[in-house]
Amino acid sequence: MPLDDRVLTALECNPYLARRNLRFETSEGRVILRGVVNTYFQKQMAQEAIRHVDGVDEIANELEVCWA
Repeated sequence: MPLDDRVLTALECNPYLARRNLRFETSEGRVILRGVVNTYFQKQMAQEAIRHVDGVDEIANELEVCWA
C-alpha cells in the first residue's frame, strides 16, 4: 500500500479528526500536514495519528488552529 494511502487511512480512522478538511503531501518518508483544525489538541492528534505509520520518517505539522 502506498504511503499516501496509509497516511490517509490513519487520519480518517482517528475519531478526533473525522470529517476534517486536512491535506497532506508525502515525499520519501516526509509528510507535510496542512489545513485548519479547531483546537491545538486536534493539531497534535493529527500528528500522533500518523507518527507510527510504516514509512513515515518525518512529519512537518503546518496545520493552522482557528477558534472560530
